[in-house]
Amino acid sequence: MNTDAVFHFLGVCVVVSPALLLALFGVTSLMNRPIGERLMAQATQTMVMIGLFASIAVLGLMLSLDIRYVPIELGNWVVIPEQHFHFHLKFIFDRLSIPFCILSFVLCGTIGAFASRYLHREPGYNRFFVCYAIFLLGMIVSSLAGTIETLFFGWELVGLSSALLVAFFHERLNPVRNGMRVWSIYRIADAAFLIAALMLHHLTGAGDFDGLMGTGSWPDGHATISEQHALFVGLLLLIAAAGKSALVPFSGWLPRAMEGPTPSSAVFYGSLSVHLGAYLLLRVSPILELSLTLRLAVISLGLISAIFGTLIGRVQTDIKSALAFASLTQVGIIVVEIGCGLRYIALIHIIGHACLRTLQLLRAPSLLQDYHTLENAIGSHLSQKRPLWVRFMPKRYRIMLYRFELERGYLDILINLLIVRPFMSLFRLCDRLERRWTNFLSGGESRESDLIKPHAETLEEYL
Repeated sequence: MNTDAVFHFLGVCVVVSPALLLALFGVTSLMNRPIGERLMAQATQTMVMIGLFASIAVLGLMLSLDIRYVPIELGNWVVIPEQHFHFHLKFIFDRLSIPFCILSFVLCGTIGAFASRYLHREPGYNRFFVCYAIFLLGMIVSSLAGTIETLFFGWELVGLSSALLVAFFHERLNPVRNGMRVWSIYRIADAAFLIAALMLHHLTGAGDFDGLMGTGSWPDGHATISEQHALFVGLLLLIAAAGKSALVPFSGWLPRAMEGPTPSSAVFYGSLSVHLGAYLLLRVSPILELSLTLRLAVISLGLISAIFGTLIGRVQTDIKSALAFASLTQVGIIVVEIGCGLRYIALIHIIGHACLRTLQLLRAPSLLQDYHTLENAIGSHLSQKRPLWVRFMPKRYRIMLYRFELERGYLDILINLLIVRPFMSLFRLCDRLERRWTNFLSGGESRESDLIKPHAETLEEYL
């Protein structure tokens, strides 16, 4: 067996292991014969370990043979000759994808082991692990994607599982609403991503990152498109990254996402999913090098998001929201590093921050109990020093800043006012026109659902 065959076998093992896990959980759930908790936990650990060891084996072979780029071709799955389009399933192992892939397996394995105990006897145990398997497959596909279409496929799997887990406690109204909010923001990011993918197909003739990078593997590749095209495509990808990583102005969904179980909060919005936008910018970093305007936009967005996360995180009254905005601060700094061309520093920052934030969020349920135990032991509240800038800022401006932080920068209000309400008004107008037309054709009321009273909103629904 030659080296290429070994690389191909190990690469397929990396991708197939989470796919088999999803197939096992999904098929048994669809047949209404879910497997037991112990078997589900064992299957999760086995598949994660297979993928992890295969990834480490690929890394070891690449280091020993001094190979920096290994493509794994799985053929064309969709071919449209008239439109010169093909969906080419291709995965690449390089200095960016392998660390992120190993990080995904390590953290997902940790979360899987934690969740198997944390959610023991929970009614939604099976449903959680189905969404968990979708997320794991999406992260591995996104990490190893060799084409823009493959990356988009993994990107969608991550978004779907994220929204489903935010609305995990669907018997209550508020988690469902927050899940829909997250899904709506993801739709905006996905639309920008899809337009950028179509533009890259039009400009390069294919969605392969090889054609985009031109010569050289990451991070030494050089894009082959013009500066104007790089600016347009790069801004679309920046919007996609901002939506996925909760950068300004899409930061409002991040605290809402904490409605889900603690394990999903840790793996999604503390470690992996929140860094996927930064990973996208790292993958297309040769495009950023072509346009100074684009790099300045990336740096500005990162700085604004970092400052915003720092300010808003200071006034949060629950630990998960405070950690969420702390994550936003670090992601903003990572985006600044990418804009400045510090790619390896950004990658190391992602790995370190993801591990730290996962530990903090998993520790969150018991941290408050330990905090109160410590206060009871010393007999008083723990002392906190006021920041230096608070001492010199006039009280009037401190109140204004506190109000701004408490309202989370009024971002949700502005989005509702400028985006949600105009769209809702347009949709209601279309609905009225359709209603009149269908009533005219049927000679009466054409919708039996109109007779059903809307759901009453009470305070108990938010508990």
